[in-house]
Amino acid sequence: MRLLYIYVLAILVFSCNSKTKQAKYVENENKYVGLSDDVLLDSIQKQTFNYFWDGAEPNSGLARERLHMDDDYPTSPKNTITTGGSGFGFMAILVGVKRQFITREQALERFHKMVDFLETADRFHGVWPHWLNGETGKMIPFSKKDNGGDLVETAFLIEGMLTVAAYFKNGNESEQALVTKIDKLWRTVEWNWYTKNGEEVLYWHWSPEYGWDMDFPIEGYNECLIMYVLAAASPTYPIKPSVYHNGWARNGGIVSNEKYYGEDVVLDYYAGSETLTGPMFWGHYSYVGLDPRGLSDSYADYWKLVQNQAKIHHKYAVDNPENFKGYGDSLWGLTSSYSVKGYKSHRPGNDVGVIAPTAALSSFPYTPKESMKMLKKLYRDHDSLIGKYGPYDAFSLEDNWYVPRYLAIDQGPIPVMIENYRSGMLWELFMKNEDVQKGLDKLGFTYNKPQ
Repeated sequence: MRLLYIYVLAILVFSCNSKTKQAKYVENENKYVGLSDDVLLDSIQKQTFNYFWDGAEPNSGLARERLHMDDDYPTSPKNTITTGGSGFGFMAILVGVKRQFITREQALERFHKMVDFLETADRFHGVWPHWLNGETGKMIPFSKKDNGGDLVETAFLIEGMLTVAAYFKNGNESEQALVTKIDKLWRTVEWNWYTKNGEEVLYWHWSPEYGWDMDFPIEGYNECLIMYVLAAASPTYPIKPSVYHNGWARNGGIVSNEKYYGEDVVLDYYAGSETLTGPMFWGHYSYVGLDPRGLSDSYADYWKLVQNQAKIHHKYAVDNPENFKGYGDSLWGLTSSYSVKGYKSHRPGNDVGVIAPTAALSSFPYTPKESMKMLKKLYRDHDSLIGKYGPYDAFSLEDNWYVPRYLAIDQGPIPVMIENYRSGMLWELFMKNEDVQKGLDKLGFTYNKPQ
């Protein structure tokens, strides 16, 4: 079974077994009708930023795993922190400064709080777990054997922190102190430990109780490219280039010559599977910081890869082969999200009629016209699906269903990727990091910075 699907089995704890609500199609005018494109973008960026600002876990300042506006938390406490989602939160707060939702000084104060908490939180060979208790810093098991380090979530967390460090690199004394603390945490992540005694592949998990029992080698294209780049970039615990080429890239087997909806697939999303693309978050998580424009290696043109994935998702919705209600040019995007049937990994080929707004909205850099159509349609015709922190996680017009709930990993990429579309700020900051540049060189990447 492919890596992602084994992993998704572990996150079925994200149940949606509370009372469902109807998704209403609103044809009358609402407060978003008549707003310019820029004002709509400002509005959604502010709302989703606030998930990580007003909605943050108060003791740590980090991102809550989820926020349920119905206040029903059936599977984990409200103070549960997500490390990967907090990585997106670091970047979302920078968006807040850029868009003047908060001041630079307010952001700095919050960042010190977040980093100070992470310094004393549980780690496993320098790697944070998937979940932490926001009041104590202790690991919360994600599943029975997932009670140690999570290298993928740690990569997303480091991605965010390195971006923040680049922002404050030449700042005042307090800002310099923050940069120093982030650099220390970056240097203590033991990436090479997660090669499981020197194998030529990185493993997702290690537990002091269960060792390598979860047995998730990370190979073939998915959301984890950033993890390999950071592992190669580490100035203290780097992996060899062969771990990337023989593990992740499967000795070149990662390359695909297939087409889907007339678009080149570029890389093999599902080794041995009949489906040709993945959930849309695979085109977001690594690229909140890693700039795909002008980025290539011996396997892929990464701009073509991510842009084509978004185009495929849009074309699939227009084609609507399952005839689901609402799908079309202005309502599209499948990814892992809440669902009418629990937490599911939605994609073309595994579609139950559930649209997750983050899929299209976080694709703004790739498909700006199509994503803007989605934004306008959602806010102007479906404002019942918009809450305090932006669009709710997912909805189905087919089943008249939604839940008034949010997930950090879905809200986080929205303000960040919209900002990358508008100004390129997060891409520019992350790609300035000298260690990252060395890591990309080490793995054989070339990067022609857009002008």
